[in-house]
Amino acid sequence: MSPGIWQIAIVVILLVLLFGRGKISSLMGDVAKGIKSFKKGMASDTDDAEPKNISENNKDSNHKD
Repeated sequence: MSPGIWQIAIVVILLVLLFGRGKISSLMGDVAKGIKSFKKGMASDTDDAEPKNISENNKDSNHKD
């Protein structure tokens, strides 16, 4: 059973009454900053990593024997 529009509206109204608009907006701002920081960290990790060619490593180890 999926929630209806009235159930969602009641939950949203209760959240606004409990936490207030300022608290919710600052919380969402913090979440957005965290997501941006995570994406930036993931982008810098992929740029730093050098691709490894496994077949070249195996050829080198086979020739040493």
